[in-house]
Amino acid sequence: MDRDQLRSVQGPLKERYRDEPEAAVVTLSASGQLGEGVSCSVDSGRALAAAGLHPASGGDGTLLCSGDMLLEALVACAGVTLRAVATSLGIAVEGGTVRAEGELDFRGTLAVDRDAPVGFRAIRLEFALDSDADAEQVATLLKLTERYCVVLQTIASGVRPTATIATNV
Repeated sequence: MDRDQLRSVQGPLKERYRDEPEAAVVTLSASGQLGEGVSCSVDSGRALAAAGLHPASGGDGTLLCSGDMLLEALVACAGVTLRAVATSLGIAVEGGTVRAEGELDFRGTLAVDRDAPVGFRAIRLEFALDSDADAEQVATLLKLTERYCVVLQTIASGVRPTATIATNV
């Protein structure tokens, strides 16, 4: 997709969202099915992803780790966002890689230490681009990718999810 194609696709959407702000609010969803043992299968709409315990919390490594899946979602969103920004600005990016890594202290999730955090204590996102872009263009790409990446902004803003539970008694 080139710059003109992207603008022709996004232009009418932007106009509609300016005129009808409520049309821009979309509810995304995910669902899973509790599996055998300590597992949950998530239906991505394209494939079934079976998640389980990370080896550091007692898993055997045969099932996906949801922490890895979170980082994978960040990589996917950041990569798509960077591509869209580069396309929109006319900055040539021939290819590249996106990598996310983060540290977890499993003492928190295993209730070994009440003061240990449950969740990532640090996440790093790195891009390595095949591009002739100058330093200013690269800085703009990074700044706008950080600003418009949904997953990165959700993590950074610390959105507070709500949870409910129901039983079939």
